[in-house]
Amino acid sequence: MSRYACCDKHGLSRRDLLKGVAAGAVTAASPLAATAAKEGKKMTTTETMGQAPVAACKKVAADAPGAKAKVYFSRKIDAQTLIDLYERINEGIYGKVAIKLHTGEKNGPNILPRDMVKAFQATVPDSVIVETNTLYEGDRFTTEQHLETLKVNGWTFCPVDIMDAEGTVNLPVRGGKHFKEVSMGGHIVNYDSMIVLTHFKGHAMGGFGGSMKNIAIGCADGRIGKAQVHAIDDVSKPWDQWPAKERLMETMAESAKAVIDYFGKHIVYINVMRRMSVDCDCAGTAAAEPTIEDVGILASTDILAIDQACVDLVYATPHNHDLVERIESRVGMHQLTAMRELKMGSDRYTLIEV
Repeated sequence: MSRYACCDKHGLSRRDLLKGVAAGAVTAASPLAATAAKEGKKMTTTETMGQAPVAACKKVAADAPGAKAKVYFSRKIDAQTLIDLYERINEGIYGKVAIKLHTGEKNGPNILPRDMVKAFQATVPDSVIVETNTLYEGDRFTTEQHLETLKVNGWTFCPVDIMDAEGTVNLPVRGGKHFKEVSMGGHIVNYDSMIVLTHFKGHAMGGFGGSMKNIAIGCADGRIGKAQVHAIDDVSKPWDQWPAKERLMETMAESAKAVIDYFGKHIVYINVMRRMSVDCDCAGTAAAEPTIEDVGILASTDILAIDQACVDLVYATPHNHDLVERIESRVGMHQLTAMRELKMGSDRYTLIEV
């Protein structure tokens, strides 16, 4: 008998049990969207067509079965736009709210602007920023080091909860082929809802870091969970020495799915496509200077749709060579495949420009 069977029998969710234990419609990569962008036009929700192909990404036919997810998009990157887009997707957000943000290594040049995040956080009642410690030995390896880095980077305008500061909790993975459960920062079960606020950019191992990577690695605790997901004895090894690179994309997806399953309909996703270095904010001041233009902000209740849309926008944006090379050389597209296989969302979406 499953250890969760008793709670199912009595009408309690796994989430309730874990709490108790813990105390315009068009795809952006399409020719129509590209033409409209050049002419400065906005797409309407009646202008619908199938998803255009991008390198290493399978085309989805316009008449393919299944509903399309809504992804809201604005080319403006500022606090008010962030707030406006969030208001279009926040119906399920209630209670105590975790804002999952990558706060970065010390003095990272590409992290999201503090003033923009501060203005946004102030509009979300009972919200705090949440983070976890790192597996690698950097500026956020221990809670003490992490707290100091938060001060240096200016994340002082609201509480920041380092979720693994006082232990861990295992969240189940439904339908996983690598994991039955993943170890997360223990405080995650203290929250009713989560806003995944992501700086979309490249990544040294994942190819790109979107909403999925933000919660897959960012909610896993720094010692057990992150080691589970990376499945390697030394994360400092060069990428060409990592075994089974597709496996990393799959384990990340399963870790993210554990978070999604926990929050259910009470989790939303916002990706900010600005200063998109090929390197993650984990690289701090060593991150490569971005070579691709800033794109905008996207918001959705569908994690696969928003990350798919961001990848499509990268391929449709000029001067994308460096970021595209990083995505393809790290088999980053397999992130999307893994999410699709786990039924984490839809890769068919309508991009609604506002």
